[in-house]
Amino acid sequence: MTKTVYPSPPPYPFAKAVRAGDFVFVSGQLPFGPDGQMLHGPIEVQTRQVLENIKAVLEETGCDLADVVKTTIWLEEERDLPGFNNVYAEYFGEEPPDRATVGAKLMLDAKIEIETLAYKPLPN
Repeated sequence: MTKTVYPSPPPYPFAKAVRAGDFVFVSGQLPFGPDGQMLHGPIEVQTRQVLENIKAVLEETGCDLADVVKTTIWLEEERDLPGFNNVYAEYFGEEPPDRATVGAKLMLDAKIEIETLAYKPLPN
């Protein structure tokens, strides 16, 4: 099995993604904007930024949202679930991936974190 690590920029001590064979594991993404600053605002704004970040990481690994088979979502506030679901549905449409959603206090000042697993066979 081949393994490729896509490192996070310093000083973060984790990979933003790891491809292990045909699977791509994307580390939990937070609503950091393109400038590296945490994006604050309502759950819809933060969810959209997190999903855009996931799209960018997937693109770097040769995948896209259609390759996502599983997501794990942490929401700081359970009451944010309806707003989150509305944005999530915009990105995953009629055939969404398997999903687990939990309420949890996050390590940074954000309303949401999403971890992703994609499947895309390597070319022969």
